[in-house]
Amino acid sequence: MNNTVSIGEPWMWGAFIAFVLVMLALDLFVFGGKKAHKVGVKEAALWSLAWFSMALIFNAGLWWYLNGTLGADIADKKALEFFTGYLIEKSLSVDNVFVFLLIFAAFHVKPEYQRRVLIYGVLGAIVLRAIMILAGAWVVREFNWVLYFFGAFLVVTGIRMLVMAEKTPDVEKNPVLKFARRHLRISEGDHSEKFSVMKDGVRYFTPLFLVLILIEVTDLVFAVDSIPAIFAITTDPFIVFTSNIFAIMGLRALYFLLADVADRFHLLKYGLAMVLTFIGTKMLIMPWYHIPVQASLAVVAILIGSSVVASLIATRKKEI
Repeated sequence: MNNTVSIGEPWMWGAFIAFVLVMLALDLFVFGGKKAHKVGVKEAALWSLAWFSMALIFNAGLWWYLNGTLGADIADKKALEFFTGYLIEKSLSVDNVFVFLLIFAAFHVKPEYQRRVLIYGVLGAIVLRAIMILAGAWVVREFNWVLYFFGAFLVVTGIRMLVMAEKTPDVEKNPVLKFARRHLRISEGDHSEKFSVMKDGVRYFTPLFLVLILIEVTDLVFAVDSIPAIFAITTDPFIVFTSNIFAIMGLRALYFLLADVADRFHLLKYGLAMVLTFIGTKMLIMPWYHIPVQASLAVVAILIGSSVVASLIATRKKEI
């Protein structure tokens, strides 16, 4: 299996975390994060392009630094691992979008209020994923055999995803939502962007807070799939963390970009399921055959690309 030695030095971790915090602060306090407004396709497209460009710039900077310190071979290897991991995480995050749409629709959340929920959702997701990635890296380092467990889990998840692709989950039956409704004071009705309100000196939570809980739980569930998937590409904690966080930071923009056209990509779920199955299989056969990162990148790109094209062709025929 892959070497668990990380190229991430303390200053690299510190610089990256500082960058993430600055971008979140800008989003919350400068770029309209405190003003309710509907995010249009143009704004979402520009932010998606910005996040993709920043990921590429980061990867180029990482390659340049490693090329000068550890040599071209290590630089090429780590840059390819980052890009492949980023592509996998970005692809799998599309499934989050479909579930987010269901949650917002179930609670009748207005488009102008969705942005704030997703900002805090991303913040929570970053914290949760950081904990899971660091814990996962420690487990892999101490118990290398756990990668085979990850592989088997991904194969089962991929197959289950194929079988359940056409089924729509019932949000109201979610056990976390039922638990929250039983144990929290909920003030029904429209409270704009507020997560809680005071009534007669008593704190009540709003339905939008329930939405935030479901968004966080959804990301946690998907993280259980996506984080093991990237460990199939690299076990370097710094590469796993940075590629994962870049994908998550661009998730909100991706949501608003796809929100109005998500029904045109209904076959994408099959592509994502096959990606998970392929990655799981790659991990299971590692002792006998090592699939190069370049080949993994090609397979993932082909599976995602073909499912997108197939979706567009299928929906175009329906429209005609």
